[in-house]
Amino acid sequence: MTTLTASAPSLDLPRNCTFDPDDWRILARQWYAVALIRDVDKEGVVGATLLDERLVVYKVDDEIVVANELCTHRGVPLTFGSNRDCKGVRCPYHGLQFGKGGKCIKVPAHPDNGIPSKLHLKSYPVVLRYGLVWTCLRPGEEGAMAEVPFMPHWDDAGFQQINCPAFDIAGFAGRQVEGFLDVAHFAFIHTETFADPDNALVPSYETRPTAVGFEAEYYSTVGNYPHGKQDETPEDFLWLRHFRAHLPFTAHLTVHFPEGGRLSILNVASPVSARKTRLFVPIARNFDTDRPVQEVYDFNRKVFEEDATMVEQQKPENLPLDPRLEAHIPADRSSINYRRGLREMGLSQFFVA
Repeated sequence: MTTLTASAPSLDLPRNCTFDPDDWRILARQWYAVALIRDVDKEGVVGATLLDERLVVYKVDDEIVVANELCTHRGVPLTFGSNRDCKGVRCPYHGLQFGKGGKCIKVPAHPDNGIPSKLHLKSYPVVLRYGLVWTCLRPGEEGAMAEVPFMPHWDDAGFQQINCPAFDIAGFAGRQVEGFLDVAHFAFIHTETFADPDNALVPSYETRPTAVGFEAEYYSTVGNYPHGKQDETPEDFLWLRHFRAHLPFTAHLTVHFPEGGRLSILNVASPVSARKTRLFVPIARNFDTDRPVQEVYDFNRKVFEEDATMVEQQKPENLPLDPRLEAHIPADRSSINYRRGLREMGLSQFFVA
């Protein structure tokens, strides 16, 4: 009689990992946003999940820490804990306190004993940029360390800095980024926000490789003003949209407005799991800077919702990297380059088979 036993999970993967193991290890070497800095400043303790790894983000003095969420003592989520009157985060079960670098700094049951290193949390590197907390789960493995994506105009004089509230999508990050780079869906998906349903034409455009992906400049007569402001576009004005893809799951768009206006949008698709994405969108603009920020939040949320409706319905849920698995049209030049770039990173199927 043969006894079948389940294979043991890999110790370097998160519990219940939804990604293909080889793909997970490639993705874990990249930088991702996990929280808005303002949320950490306000709450003190914020929960996040990245690539199925559950994290706690907390503040100690002026330092923000990203660490594994579970208390090392008895596995209680530290996101249930408190930051009140505490330099760090306090576990709600036995009061263990964790400070800078994820180090355990207090065990209330034994205040006079030394603290063994096994009580320390596993912490991750942190970069604060564009109003976001960025981290990398496997920094420096197998080659040079990846870079936090670049956002043009964020620090330029005359530009207003805006960070939209995080937006959750029940879909794969690769599908969301491909949709952000897509220029053929405006007339069908964004007709309630800015697009013209009678203007579906996509002029020819080219892509250029970069060190982190590719870029494309695309001219069209499709405006970027919200409905109700379209008459502000000068006659015969051509809108230039400059896309930059930073593989695997970040992309940037600069929209050139009339009279030298610039709208800079960073699309940060943080993969919570293979089937869920948390979208962060820092925005910088040098026009309408006196308008209420809530207008920007409301408008962009409508745009996010329009895109999410399609992303959440796409099948297969993952992004097919074999070019033979889906049909393509000339407007898909960016999509084709995006998928090629992911293949060249060594990625394959994303989801657990």
